[in-house]
Amino acid sequence: MNKYLFFLQILFLNVLNPTVSQAQKATISISNPSAGERKEEVVAIAWKEVLAKYPSIDTANFKVINVASKKEIPWQLEYKGGKAVQNLLVQVDIAAKGSVKLLLQKGKSANFPTKTYGRYVPERKEDFAWENDKIAFRMYGKELEQTPKEMAYGIDVWGKRTDKMVINERYKRGNYHEDIGDGLDYYHVGFTLGAGNMMPYINDSIYYSRNYVEYKMLDNGPLRTTFQLFYHEWKVGENKLSAVKTISLDAGSQLNSITVDYTTTSTKATPVVAGIITREGNGIKYLDEVNGTMVYWEPQHGNDGITGVACLFDTPIEKMTEANGQLLAKTVTDSAHSITYYAGAVWNKAGIITDGKQWIQYVDKFKQQLKNPLIVVIN
Repeated sequence: MNKYLFFLQILFLNVLNPTVSQAQKATISISNPSAGERKEEVVAIAWKEVLAKYPSIDTANFKVINVASKKEIPWQLEYKGGKAVQNLLVQVDIAAKGSVKLLLQKGKSANFPTKTYGRYVPERKEDFAWENDKIAFRMYGKELEQTPKEMAYGIDVWGKRTDKMVINERYKRGNYHEDIGDGLDYYHVGFTLGAGNMMPYINDSIYYSRNYVEYKMLDNGPLRTTFQLFYHEWKVGENKLSAVKTISLDAGSQLNSITVDYTTTSTKATPVVAGIITREGNGIKYLDEVNGTMVYWEPQHGNDGITGVACLFDTPIEKMTEANGQLLAKTVTDSAHSITYYAGAVWNKAGIITDGKQWIQYVDKFKQQLKNPLIVVIN
């Protein structure tokens, strides 16, 4: 066969089977159905759908390009704790009612900065700390129970005013209660739910677990960090419960996604509350049972600034109230004793959200974005 006939045969095969010619790339269109801009949003694209259009993709040798700007954008492969890729994560900005087109193609990807990170901290009484480019958090391990004066149940907040990761450096220097330019930890948790933790709630009583006893890292950046915390069984009313909390934080977001899975002998859904500790002074408290948003803007804390905290829910809220120094949102799990909600915080000295009105607007917008997810099409 001469070269001319061979060329015609290859061309003919490509016409009959377009996937042959497209095997080295795929195009992803992401559209925004909402009337508001989507800023720094992390989008999950099912990996099986990527493989269907780009079967030859090499996970160690591809890049994601914004077609309009011709610039690479950050991405992450999400495994959810397993060995197989579950999602391709990308971070995008999309105008209201707008769209963006991305190209996946073979080639060495650029090095992008880490925007989310978390780790177990054995050197500080088994904390588990995590952060993104906006804010940082931690929860407490069982070793802290040996020091009752420091014991705490809830979620702690670390203020940040840098997009760099700070957890390791702060623990290394051993002093994170002083702001040396990147923020500090001045948030007090104590025997409360802190910044949005959740516990069972029966007959107007919160049934606190002890601190977590095991952890599992599912994914660790650069765009999404997800981990699980495991809690030993404890007595809740007439029943016993154990719990697993799966916490996920995206780059660019002030709020964590939190899924709580209870194991119990009860056949009924588990009543629960998420809570926010309040402070003395004139803070802003915004409780919207219908929309499922509970927002708090703390009073000024001297030179440390102001922390805003929020919880929001997809499940119907039975009641929001203030009791014993906490804002509480009461709801129930599903029949499988599972519930997903969102909780997080902001620090005014980061210069992003600087007053209570802006914080309420941010949380309301976040809720609207949950109702109107971005639409992904792969070609």
